[in-house]
Amino acid sequence: MNRPALLAPALLAPALLALAGCSAADAPADPQPSVAVSTARVVRGALPETVIAYGTASPSPAGVETLGFAQPGQITAVMVSAGLPVRKGQPLLTFAPAASVRASYAQAQNALHAAQVQESATRQLLARQLATTDQLAQAERALADARASLQGLAADSAGSASTTLTAPFDGVVATLGIARGERSPAGAPLLTLARADALIVSAGLDPADSAHVSAGQGVQLQRLSGGTQVAGHVLRVAGALDPKTRLVPVEIAFPAGALMPGEAVRAQIATRPVAGWLVPHRAVVTADGPPHVFEDRAGKASAVPVAILLATDSGDVVDGALDPARPVITDGAYQLRDGDRLRRGQ
Repeated sequence: MNRPALLAPALLAPALLALAGCSAADAPADPQPSVAVSTARVVRGALPETVIAYGTASPSPAGVETLGFAQPGQITAVMVSAGLPVRKGQPLLTFAPAASVRASYAQAQNALHAAQVQESATRQLLARQLATTDQLAQAERALADARASLQGLAADSAGSASTTLTAPFDGVVATLGIARGERSPAGAPLLTLARADALIVSAGLDPADSAHVSAGQGVQLQRLSGGTQVAGHVLRVAGALDPKTRLVPVEIAFPAGALMPGEAVRAQIATRPVAGWLVPHRAVVTADGPPHVFEDRAGKASAVPVAILLATDSGDVVDGALDPARPVITDGAYQLRDGDRLRRGQ
């Protein structure tokens, strides 16, 4: 019986290669990979440009009152300390007038009594026509002077063995310059009290930024120690540099009780508005060349060059040929190249 002849290896190899080529050509091509993204709409608008300054909460010069006694004496007790909040009428310290002051008060009492006796006697003599009206007028003047002198000493607590100084308003003890047992000369400042509603933030501006800052502008105050922000506004901008810091002083008002004296804060001052396209900050790509954003054009990324007019954490203002009908890519923007396919992230 005749058997079919086997193909020689040299003839079989080209046939196998031809079949393999046909299979590779017929197989479908792998799809282009896509990038998971999220998008946002762009709108025309404006955001305020901000200036940053650093400072501390401190008493306003207009809200500070210096307290003391007009007479010399000695401090017998101190009930407060610097930085302590106080209420109106709260005792601050006690004071004992000097012995010489009490002696002056006693002399004034004696002078008043003598003037009263003299005035009464002169009036009686005038009634009997033994004195003139001029003499009575002089006696009345002397009585008035003696009474005024005694009242003045009494107002300064000269007649008391001890007197208590109380807070004239709600506030904070800004400075305390005396201790228990110390002697105080007449008129010496004993302490300064700052009104509770008159604290301000004293900060310093870079001279280049001060031209854009003016009274009334809004400010966001952030404690350097952390916590929630406090809203305030600019009270005053100085017209000259501070000789020590070489910065322009600025005063910022804030709600009473929102900050404590001495707290360090970061002040973000909203100045002039900047108009343009408002886009999320993460949508602006600054790597690999000039700034640009990616628009979603029929499921593909399309790079659009932009100029950054203002960059903030809450959003950027840019200028460019953006189409408001096409959303811009936010999450995933830094992974894209022009023309990449897009898919919505989960």
